Amino acid sequence: MLFSSMTFVFLFLPIVCAVYFLVRKDLRNYVLLLASVLFYAWGEPRYLAIMILTILINYLGALGVARLDTENTQQYRKLLLGGVIVLNLGLLFYFKYFNFFVDNLNAVFTSNFDVINVVMPIGISFYTFQAISYVIDVYRREVPVQKDVYKLALYICLFPQLIAGPIVKYYTVADQIESRTVTFDKVSYGVKRFIIGLAKKMLLANTMGAVADSIFSQPVTAFDTPTAWLGAVAYSLQLFYDFSGYSDMAIGLGSMFGFKFLENFNYPYISKSITEFWRRWHISLSTWFKEYLYIPLGGNRVAPWRMYANLFIVFFATGIWHGASWTFIVWGLFHGAFIIFEKATGWHKKEGGLWLGACQHLYCILAFVIGWVFFRADNLTYAVDYLKNMFGLISSHNIAYTAAYYVDNIKIISLVAALLCAMPIFTKMLEVNDKHKIAKSLINIWLMILFILSASSIASSTYNPFIYFRF
Repeated sequence: MLFSSMTFVFLFLPIVCAVYFLVRKDLRNYVLLLASVLFYAWGEPRYLAIMILTILINYLGALGVARLDTENTQQYRKLLLGGVIVLNLGLLFYFKYFNFFVDNLNAVFTSNFDVINVVMPIGISFYTFQAISYVIDVYRREVPVQKDVYKLALYICLFPQLIAGPIVKYYTVADQIESRTVTFDKVSYGVKRFIIGLAKKMLLANTMGAVADSIFSQPVTAFDTPTAWLGAVAYSLQLFYDFSGYSDMAIGLGSMFGFKFLENFNYPYISKSITEFWRRWHISLSTWFKEYLYIPLGGNRVAPWRMYANLFIVFFATGIWHGASWTFIVWGLFHGAFIIFEKATGWHKKEGGLWLGACQHLYCILAFVIGWVFFRADNLTYAVDYLKNMFGLISSHNIAYTAAYYVDNIKIISLVAALLCAMPIFTKMLEVNDKHKIAKSLINIWLMILFILSASSIASSTYNPFIYFRF
């Protein structure tokens, strides 16, 4: 079920909210758990068993890790932790990467192993990483083991962040699962945040996506260099508003039910280095890899060559996490190469005047826009040819349309709005207090207009993809 669907907005969410607020506080976790199971089963009933298996593996594994916490059982404790992680990653590998692995095995050894038609369960990358973080947190003694399987199930499959994050680490919500308060201010903030996310998705991401899809669906020789840049920029904006919009909706939904989820985006497109970009982009994933992979590998507390190797491993894993394709792996290593370059040269720490800042910002924009071409392309050949076209290295003799064909007045307005909203212009909009009644009223009116426009778009549009559903 999509957040940006009539079923969710006007049926599922109102019913869940009504039941949640009407029942006793001690029953609210069960209401959310049931709602989360129904939410997931609505789109993928066949794979509900995989999520339940993940919950049981980590529930029993964490109990074992906690029970073995004595001086004489540390070796067994570590082995059990490793086993639980292997089981989690094994399920993820089978459902997400098995076909990719067999295809490449056949290509390398010219073999002919049959590929099983394995379909990836929605959200498996997100809830698997959440489950792993829980067991590791218990192993590190950062949180007590959760003995109530229903509460652990709620953490892993809570529907606001189940399908596409943000990746919620257990220690950040452990106390909230046990006890939380729901206030009018939290619900009000949650509704407003949800509307902003919905508008990002329906009014900006979908509009930019239509432009990007129409260009990327063409052969590279069918459009000129300006059109290639238009497609790359449109996709960069689509991806940002698609995913940050979903995160906004998830954070808003969490607030409605009394949860506080950490921010997942912080205006990444204003960054002046790729290092800064990754502090602002998909924060829950980057911090997950930092806490559970980079630091355990030694982080930056080791020799420089080891640190660079650690960064290589982290961004290789980042690429693989996003999808079973060489385009994602190349994209991850592409970003890793820039991170290593910046660490080696200190580029990300350089400060100067206006000109240096402009150069740094331009450098970062070029880097992530070029990287998004790999992320969007169906294969590496198309990605390389597309980049050649962007830099005028391909002679396009069969150009059917120029860039003007792919945009109209609505798309131009949406493009300008998307560029403006990617900057921290409206950061304090939801923080206006009651002392500024006129400003608060105007903001509420504007949010109502955004909701009406978004709902109209949902009702009238057949184009409503969610990019991160496939991760």
